[in-house]
Amino acid sequence: MCRNIRNLFNFEPPATAEEIHASSLQFVRKLSGFNQPSKANEAAFNRAVAQVTQAAHELLDALVTTAPPRDREIEAAKARAKSAERFG
Repeated sequence: MCRNIRNLFNFEPPATAEEIHASSLQFVRKLSGFNQPSKANEAAFNRAVAQVTQAAHELLDALVTTAPPRDREIEAAKARAKSAERFG
């Protein structure tokens, strides 16, 4: 899994459309191996990003949980601490 793809479910405030799109773009980049597709592949690449974005929206809207929403700042602090431990 690409490290840039973040968990978007069960946060307060909820994930924005921009965050979902960015995650979808990273996913399609990882699958295709293209950071920037050629002109010949651009339409297929953009179509895939749009479809993954739509699927992600549908998934996030359909998921349910009884867990309390996570706080973005707390999760970011945990990630920074883990990174500092890993990379010094």
